[in-house]
Amino acid sequence: MKNPLSGKSALVTGGSRGIGAAIVRRLATEGAPVSFTYAVSDEKAAALVAEIETDGGRALPIKADSADPQALQRAVAETVGRFRHLDILVNNAGILLRGPLADFSLADFDRMIAINVRAVFVATQAAVAHMGEGGRIITVGSVTADRSGFPGASVYSMTKAAVAALTRGMARDLGSRGITVNTVQPGPTETDMNTDENIRAIFRPMLALGRLGRDSEIASLIAYLASPEASFVTGAAMTVDGGYLS
Repeated sequence: MKNPLSGKSALVTGGSRGIGAAIVRRLATEGAPVSFTYAVSDEKAAALVAEIETDGGRALPIKADSADPQALQRAVAETVGRFRHLDILVNNAGILLRGPLADFSLADFDRMIAINVRAVFVATQAAVAHMGEGGRIITVGSVTADRSGFPGASVYSMTKAAVAALTRGMARDLGSRGITVNTVQPGPTETDMNTDENIRAIFRPMLALGRLGRDSEIASLIAYLASPEASFVTGAAMTVDGGYLS
């Protein structure tokens, strides 16, 4: 189907780089005007918009820290104001702070909860006020929800398991409105935030395919879940991990 998302609009949180930018590109390629939030780099956000517009798409950058509930609510409102409706929300923003349990600070614990879990609830609550039947809520989780895999990831793993549980509950809450809610759980992935070759070398033998994933491969699954073809998929945690959990 050419341009399966034509007539739909989308908001991607944390969309200026890495997996988020790949998601923005893919949704725009499939016909949706896409707004995306970012927290730091005006330059990267502007470059992504220019790239999408050169390819004939539409994109709206919105500077918003996902730790700030009001900023997320404003991002939803700005998206609706620009595109007149909101059909797809991709909760991609997230942070990974690692450390031994004995030394892990409460401030870092609270920040990961705020961005990885609370922001998903806040953005979803704001978005569904504007969604009708066929709406899509998709959250980027992690395989660490099922397997931490390495020391120092207990809090991060907990946040991603919480997202998977929240997804199942929200799918029940929104099913009667024809809105689907799903989580995509990537395994180790090559992005501009994961450039340490030593770490990549540690992960490769853990994957059945012997390589890390590509951000475009994560985006392809999200594009499917956003499409009309996925209308009967909800409450799912879909793993895309090259066999990391196998």
